[in-house]
Amino acid sequence: MDEQHQNLNQNGSESNGKQARIVSGLDRLLKTPPPGEQTRAVRRQVIAVILANVGVFSTGMTLAMPTATLHQLKDTTEPVHLNDSQASWFASVNALSAPIGGLLSGFLLDRIGRKKSLIVLNVLIILAWILLATPSESDQNAFFWQLIVSRFMLGVGMGLASAPPGVYAAEISVPKTRGSLILGTSISVAGGITILYGIGYCIRDDFRLIALICCGYQLVALLCVLPLPESHCWLLSKKRVTEAKRSLNYFRGFNKSDEITHPQVLEEFQLLQKSLQQRNTAVKESFWRNLHEPEVYKPLVILMSLFAFQQLTGIFVVIVFAVQISQEAGIEIDPFMCAVLIGLARLITTCPMGYILEWWGRRRAGIISTLGMSVCMFLLAGHSQIEILKEVPYLPVVAIVGFIVLSTLGLYTLPFFMISELFPQKVRGPASGLTVAVGMFISFVVLKTYPGIKEYLGMSNCFIIFGVMALFALIFVYLALPETRRRTLLEIEEQFRSGRSKSQNQADVEMKEVFVRKPEE
Repeated sequence: MDEQHQNLNQNGSESNGKQARIVSGLDRLLKTPPPGEQTRAVRRQVIAVILANVGVFSTGMTLAMPTATLHQLKDTTEPVHLNDSQASWFASVNALSAPIGGLLSGFLLDRIGRKKSLIVLNVLIILAWILLATPSESDQNAFFWQLIVSRFMLGVGMGLASAPPGVYAAEISVPKTRGSLILGTSISVAGGITILYGIGYCIRDDFRLIALICCGYQLVALLCVLPLPESHCWLLSKKRVTEAKRSLNYFRGFNKSDEITHPQVLEEFQLLQKSLQQRNTAVKESFWRNLHEPEVYKPLVILMSLFAFQQLTGIFVVIVFAVQISQEAGIEIDPFMCAVLIGLARLITTCPMGYILEWWGRRRAGIISTLGMSVCMFLLAGHSQIEILKEVPYLPVVAIVGFIVLSTLGLYTLPFFMISELFPQKVRGPASGLTVAVGMFISFVVLKTYPGIKEYLGMSNCFIIFGVMALFALIFVYLALPETRRRTLLEIEEQFRSGRSKSQNQADVEMKEVFVRKPEE
């Protein structure tokens, strides 16, 4: 009997050990991240997004070009130069043409795909930099018009660059990595601004050389786009199923196989395919007819409003006229060095924004940003009018750099960040293009009229206007901006359609379970 008890105990302990090992193995299995979040997949997503955004540096370079070159272009001792009116066109015409690029990007995204849209962007920018580097050295009229044509083309490139990299990043990534990857566009723009400020600091009297350096960079950007795989979302929307499977396999860390074998990846593919099939079987309507649907017009209004506040708070004014504003604000250091500090502040702040937005969420980031921007602008305005503030050392430098940092934390970054999140797949291309077009048109109006308004009202009153608009932006963010942190694109679309968030739906289900659950005896 004792031996039997010992055998039973031994068998029981062995059985318990096996169960423990099975449970432990299941725990490890359950803790294993899904394919799209594993190291190999994330590395592929990151590399692809970096390569796609290399060309977007041109947007930052385009914005910063007037800061680095206007002092030379307006120099009356030069054989050919610009007057004040021509200089204002040089600084702003790119914003006027950017809506064309925004609308064109919507067409190209759906017609030729994400990758080929990026190729078109880089080729156009290369031609624009060549024109900017080779204007006439004797004919005043030809000199002006070639500069304007080149800046017009650069503006079209700005519009083209605003949507494709972000849409590409949103489609190839998973919800956990999407926030950081979408931010690649904003980082690239900030990097382009900083690089051009740095070049302008070193090369102060040769805008042609600056343009040639930018052209050489853009050639490298074009080469970076060529090896990129096309987005599986776009391929599937064009019924290129085999290519879509290969692309999805690649971005989830597997070989480019024609078949999907991993169950989670297959489930993701089938869910996307089902969503597209439902869209295709539905009555096909034009983008304008889709505007009556809440999942279309709600994000459209929200994002257009965000872009409007981005421009009306003076963010782009500070970027384009950084040197001139630094001089007139009473900053004692070299204005070109101040511009470099502004660029570095924006770049350094932009880099961790993916983590900040995932930590804070979109709404909190927007509220902190707009509140801080208004304070900085009021401090700048008060520095020239209030005696106490006049005695504070380096207040203008701190206020301007603080404005740049705080704008980057929210209002500057969020419109570009969320343009790839809020729109549904069926209208993502044209809706993104239209939104950017409206934003860039407002930018043109602000940049073109700023010099005249500054002369009429004075710099301090312009700062006050920017501060008041930042407060209006704060109210808008608090009342209207949805939270999209850690939510899939389909969940975001469903929230706009139903007017209810996922958390609300879950709460309703839990309450129903409470009421229908039988009491325990």
